[in-house]
Amino acid sequence: MPNTQEIPQALKRLTAQVQARQGKEVAERFERCLANTWNTTLKKQEDGTTFVITGDIPAMWLRDSAAQVRPFLTASEDPEIGDLIEGVVRRQFRYVLLDPYANAFNESANGHGHQGDETESGPWIWERKYEIDSLCYPIQLAYLLWRNAGRVSQFDDTFRQGVRIIIDTWRTEQHHERDSSYRFVRTSGAPTDTLERNGLGTKTGYTGMTWSGFRPSDDACRYGYLVPSNAFAVVALGYAAEIARDVLGDAELAEAAQALAGELRAGIEESGVTEHPEFGRLYAYEADGLGAFNLMDDANVPSLLSLPYLGYCGADDPLYQTTRSFVLSADNPYFYAGQAASGIGSPHTPPNYIWPIALAMQGMTAGDEAERERMLELLMTTDGGTGYMHEGFHADQPEQFTRPWFSWANMMFCELALMCSGIVVRK
Repeated sequence: MPNTQEIPQALKRLTAQVQARQGKEVAERFERCLANTWNTTLKKQEDGTTFVITGDIPAMWLRDSAAQVRPFLTASEDPEIGDLIEGVVRRQFRYVLLDPYANAFNESANGHGHQGDETESGPWIWERKYEIDSLCYPIQLAYLLWRNAGRVSQFDDTFRQGVRIIIDTWRTEQHHERDSSYRFVRTSGAPTDTLERNGLGTKTGYTGMTWSGFRPSDDACRYGYLVPSNAFAVVALGYAAEIARDVLGDAELAEAAQALAGELRAGIEESGVTEHPEFGRLYAYEADGLGAFNLMDDANVPSLLSLPYLGYCGADDPLYQTTRSFVLSADNPYFYAGQAASGIGSPHTPPNYIWPIALAMQGMTAGDEAERERMLELLMTTDGGTGYMHEGFHADQPEQFTRPWFSWANMMFCELALMCSGIVVRK
């Protein structure tokens, strides 16, 4: 894995602040992960945009690229850092205009990636798995850059067009059965890499929520209404409405975003909540609008665990607290307890593999500082001796892990370390 410790002075100042609160060992890990993302995954383009690889996969995911640069927002008043993040936003929205149904893109029209899938792909597209969160993250990043650095230059005509396309796409997918032309079939690979019914997905009924083909893990949804992703869409639309109103002066766009946000929230609260025999009322992970619910949580964000982090509800919200108790228990089929750690994994990785992303999220949504610090320490001791985070590690043997180079996980560790040091991304 390539790496160098050379980073801008503004990021070195962050390291010093982490060291003052957390000590040298945490600070060294923090700077190593920060530097790895800064120096090995970000590539400035001649057009001023920034291409971001995930680490060991040479493609740009809309989701991962936003999450990878999020900790840099705490130093985004620095021109070099702010310019780089703005470049990410600009490239993300160019991709959205290219195809709002794609989740990952190539650096150029080189035809790399999954070109054999049965869907409307093209040479710019690495993968065309439709995921709601892929359209949330670019809006969120553009908004947070404004709130943390005071920048508004990212809100150009491409941004405005992109937000309109996102709203139109989510409205189409409210009526997936009736209105959507999206299909996805992959004839090779795992069953979770393709959609049932010749690429249409499992049957759904109207709820007001918007449909998603795939989860943020890139696995197919069991049921089409992915509740945490719909919650993220509510928040992203609120951001879009605020930007349209306060920056763009576009009342029509603001109203369109706000109206859809209201419909999605109503759909979640009416059709995404169910009764558990032990825990009581809680958010389901997925619903089909026909009476079926999938009770679980996945490590990938958006997740049910991440709802306060996303801004959908407060960490003390009673419904969230009930849901949190469920997802951090053995009743969640992807919660694993072992000799080295306990935490949430994913059907995307083998059984008994816990994800550092989920441990970081547990810390960042914790109601008390002790749990937050405990999660930070757990991440420090389960890196398999590599000095970096991974996709997942075995609950009994952390030296067994998937993806040795996974920038999103590294940066989630960094964000938790910042929070434990009293430094947070302004919302």
